[in-house]
Amino acid sequence: MSPIDTPTAVSPAGRLDAWLGKYTMYRLILLVLAALAAYSMVLDALGWLTFGIPEMVVHLALCLGLTYASNRVLAAVFHVRPHSESSLITGLLLYFLFWPSFAPMDMAGVTLACVLASASKYALAWRGRHVFNPAAAGAFVTGLTGLNIATWWAATPAMLWLLVPGIVLVLHRTRKFLMAAVFLVVAAAVVTSELLQAGTTPGDALWQAVAQRPLLFFVGFMLTEPLTLPPRRWQQLGLAAVVGVVFAVPYNVGFFANSPELALLVGNLLAFVLGQRGALRLTFTGSRTLTPSTTEFGFNPSRPVRYLPGQFMELDLPHGKSDGKGRRRVFSLTSAPGSATVTFGVRTAEPLSAAKKALLALEPGDPVTATSVGGDFVLPRDPRTPVLLIAAGIGVTPYLAHLAAGAGRDRDVVLLLLARNAAEIAYARELEGCGARMVARLADGSIPPSFIADAGNLADAGAAGPGGVASPPRLDGTSLRALVPDIAERTVYVSGSPSSVASLRRAARESGARRVRVDSFAGY
Repeated sequence: MSPIDTPTAVSPAGRLDAWLGKYTMYRLILLVLAALAAYSMVLDALGWLTFGIPEMVVHLALCLGLTYASNRVLAAVFHVRPHSESSLITGLLLYFLFWPSFAPMDMAGVTLACVLASASKYALAWRGRHVFNPAAAGAFVTGLTGLNIATWWAATPAMLWLLVPGIVLVLHRTRKFLMAAVFLVVAAAVVTSELLQAGTTPGDALWQAVAQRPLLFFVGFMLTEPLTLPPRRWQQLGLAAVVGVVFAVPYNVGFFANSPELALLVGNLLAFVLGQRGALRLTFTGSRTLTPSTTEFGFNPSRPVRYLPGQFMELDLPHGKSDGKGRRRVFSLTSAPGSATVTFGVRTAEPLSAAKKALLALEPGDPVTATSVGGDFVLPRDPRTPVLLIAAGIGVTPYLAHLAAGAGRDRDVVLLLLARNAAEIAYARELEGCGARMVARLADGSIPPSFIADAGNLADAGAAGPGGVASPPRLDGTSLRALVPDIAERTVYVSGSPSSVASLRRAARESGARRVRVDSFAGY
């Protein structure tokens, strides 16, 4: 979704968001893992690793080739479209899990792990969605056979120089820093405590826990994998704590001993129980134009969808000519929970991405797969808590489900819309009777029907830019407080592009807001 941006200086974080927004999480992880694999070869050539270049090259080729080939074969057997990026990510993960070796038993174990990892996506699946992390499943079952055991050799101090920046990029892109921190604190505390009891010094104990155990690799590339996470943040944080304990506490019960892969599988199972279980088939019913630059798409789900107002749905949109972002895209649900049809509002102005072209090419009756539902852009549980909803352009979409579910009538809601002109306000008709107090700040200085007049300086907000075209409206702390004098008493929600969200969040803080929740769309 591409809401308008407020014309302020873009922060380094905003520039990073804009750059990372060019890639889906899957593509980003693939690139980071590929860079780490190349880096491991350099380290080996320099003598920091001791595997041998031939062993590492063959091991890498074996992992990538087998996961790619077995995934394509199984996809053909199950009559589904293969996900090549996913198979390559699984291959790279297994490359870092198993020791590079020419020993026949070791290579046989790696072969089995690769095939089992691909098979788990189909055999250990529910309604089209895999339950367990494929690499962890393949490694765990292979360990039970005795052919090979995952060593997680990526937990090597020399790898930290590139591993840490790569993990930071991934966690920033997925907004999972808090979840990662919970896992790291819990797991590192358990490991460090055991080492201290064994007589290790505090500094060495902490170093061993972080640098010589696979905590960082595990949390950056496997625990936060989106398709195996529960939908709500509080669930994810609880899951991180549980997995941290299972990861770090030593135990041996029958065939089962503590290992990173087993800890992840336990977490995957808990997430499956908590979340939307399995992929969902949607049937396209049609589209309608919302504004000259936005379109709404409607779908009938094959079964009831469980979600809260403000949450998103991830769609798998196969398209022949990929634009580098993969097939999956996240869209805010604009329909109220319980509706027979699920709807999404999408910015469809040129230039169009491959995914948007795929959406626009849909014909009524065409099937689409929804792979997950999640998000925490939900209103406070206490209906007595007043809220301010700030939307930049098509950033209004997550608020539609809230208002359609009656939030504007059940609580004190102020909706502030930023747009270039009245014609660019999506869902204007639906908003008229929503019950919220509505304020619009438009670049051309107009006031649309049913909206409260802007208390700010509309002439300044709509000053003509280059070529006589009105610039998008700008808000700072002073003008925002003028629009909503009681903003300090409200929980503020901000939705838009990463750059506009960053600017509006700063403005909200400057205006006195104490509680600010954000939801951003990096483009698709």
